[in-house]
Amino acid sequence: MIAFLSDIHSNIEALTNCLAEVDRLGADRLICLGDVIGYGPQPRDALRTIMDRCEFSLLGNHEHGAMFYASDFNPRARAAIDWTRDQLNRRDCPREENMQFWNYLDGMKKEHRESSILLVHGSPRDPVREYMVPRDVLDKQKMSECFAKMGDSKLCFIGHSHVPGVYTESGKFLMPSEIGMEWQVDEPAIVNVGSVGQPRDGDTRSSFVTYAGDGTDGTVRFHRMAYDHEATMAKIRSIEELPDYLADRLAQGR
Repeated sequence: MIAFLSDIHSNIEALTNCLAEVDRLGADRLICLGDVIGYGPQPRDALRTIMDRCEFSLLGNHEHGAMFYASDFNPRARAAIDWTRDQLNRRDCPREENMQFWNYLDGMKKEHRESSILLVHGSPRDPVREYMVPRDVLDKQKMSECFAKMGDSKLCFIGHSHVPGVYTESGKFLMPSEIGMEWQVDEPAIVNVGSVGQPRDGDTRSSFVTYAGDGTDGTVRFHRMAYDHEATMAKIRSIEELPDYLADRLAQGR
């Protein structure tokens, strides 16, 4: 069984609870689909934890923004990534540790393929930056191009939009709550695992996915974990450079 986490966003309270559940479930592998950093108050802690626990993490748009440019981010996200970049360069922390963080970010892949499975952060069409949201099932061209980019892969696991669900090749979007939090693989699909650190589907609980199968069949399960979002909110509000909005949205799951 593989556990897929995504969009941690420097939220150590959420990450700690999700990892405890991954351990309880007995997952054989743990993979992150990107955006370990950004938005939240503890980028160093989150990044170190993912480095220690995950087999690997893919490149998310926030990692890309921290390393290269964030000019296409909205002002609040850009303020957070600027602060995050400074945190990863802190002069009161060991230079060797700072370099470990940056080397890890630099080594992140945009995509990973194995056993009829494709892993990306954004979408098969644009692995780092393109969002996939539920209304996209109505955009037949976008969906067709995304499935075409999957090639021989039957399943693609993604994050980025922070909205969990299953996009089927037959043109449906399956909400986890509508399918009993699990889906038996019966056709090619793109699975959004949701967000650990900043859910945006109206549910304040963290989201992640486990998958048991060989890439052509098996079971996808969605997991929701409550965490102390008030503690994370207080940490964000205590940092002058981080907009209060980034705290407020955690209480709304938006």
